[in-house]
Amino acid sequence: MIGCGSRKAISATSLLTRSQSKCAKSLLNTIRRNHSSYDVAVVGGGIVGLATARELILRHPSLSFVVLEKEKELAVHQSGHNSGVIHSGIYYTPGSLKARLCVRGATLAYQYCERKGIPYQRCGKLIVAVEQEEIPRLKALYERGLQNNVRDLRMIDAKEIREREPYCRGLMALDSPYTGIVDWRLVAHTYGKEFQEVGGAIVMEFEVADIRMASESPEGTADGMKYPISIKSSKGEEVRCRYVLTCGGLYSDRLSQISGCSSEPRIVPFRGDYLVLKPEKHYLVKGNIYPVPDPRFPFLGVHFTPRMDGSVWLGPNAVLAFKREGYRLYDFNMRDFGDALSFRGLRKLVFRNLVYGVGEMYRGIFISAQVKLLQRYIPELSINDVLRGPAGVRAQALDRDGNLVDDFVFDGGVGAIGSRVLHVRNAPSPAATSSLAIGEMIADEVESRFQL
Repeated sequence: MIGCGSRKAISATSLLTRSQSKCAKSLLNTIRRNHSSYDVAVVGGGIVGLATARELILRHPSLSFVVLEKEKELAVHQSGHNSGVIHSGIYYTPGSLKARLCVRGATLAYQYCERKGIPYQRCGKLIVAVEQEEIPRLKALYERGLQNNVRDLRMIDAKEIREREPYCRGLMALDSPYTGIVDWRLVAHTYGKEFQEVGGAIVMEFEVADIRMASESPEGTADGMKYPISIKSSKGEEVRCRYVLTCGGLYSDRLSQISGCSSEPRIVPFRGDYLVLKPEKHYLVKGNIYPVPDPRFPFLGVHFTPRMDGSVWLGPNAVLAFKREGYRLYDFNMRDFGDALSFRGLRKLVFRNLVYGVGEMYRGIFISAQVKLLQRYIPELSINDVLRGPAGVRAQALDRDGNLVDDFVFDGGVGAIGSRVLHVRNAPSPAATSSLAIGEMIADEVESRFQL
């Protein structure tokens, strides 16, 4: 664990992170083998797929496992484009699966980072009320956090806010010292490295185009139909297996339809654009600073997030992305855009939140509007203190009534293939924080469905 008050410590962490990332990348380069056969294939090399593959191979070392990833590297999309926060589990409905997984996941994440030597900071988070009308919601959030068994939560007043964050102004805040930050992409690479070290295979640049029951044994084998599932890539390469688990993130709905699943819930991509604080202004922020969530709107709102590389991100907004993996304002894909606009669930969501959505788009274009929101918490911040920063795309599952699907969705499909495939159609935020706990849960589901 790295201390929170030292920018030199953060800079050293950044160097260590880059070094470990290069090492992990080198170790994760796998030689492709055509017509390979495995007991279980995991489609998707993001943090959820890798955490689950790791959990499964540790439970079943006598079985053969492969991870199939369409990119040249692991964890390059949602897992590599997130805020880097280790969430403590405050926001979620008490007793819900999401709440339990987040609280357990945070504990497991800290333990894993300690065990593997992955740098992190337990720098805490303040959820700050700046108006009187927000205080009842803040107190309700405190009670929810207590019911979720979030560690060390406490309410603090304006004086204590200034002691924790000298440049932050607020009437009251919820202090969550157990919240932290980490490089989740490095964590995901470490999952992958561990998976390989115990015998798992990782095949890169394998974009799954088809999953079907095979009609004959793999060429050159004497296994009969021991491996009845054929997975074909967009390049025509084939992997054979007994069972398939898909953790496709932004493409989870399309992967599930291959085996006959419903088109709903639909994945709708929302892009979040960040600003970054100029280095000479880093002193303004020590830990995470969040607003009190407004229940009328579907997202948390803009916040201040220190990063392991020493930078500070401000934001994000939340706007419809015109491409599922489109991280720039003008990235566009006709199929992705058409799928989103033709879906009645998105149209209903937009209609209910029209004013909010227009505001988010406006703030994405005009930095001054985003800064104005941020100034509610740190008045000294000015437009001259920030630059445009990176963006992430969130795979938001929606139902046909325009409701955000806030829980996990598992599916298999129809016919013979349905009994051999498990699709993780929705692994809602904070999936990175919860990844080890989610991996345990999905592994339980895989064992139950496939009788491993």
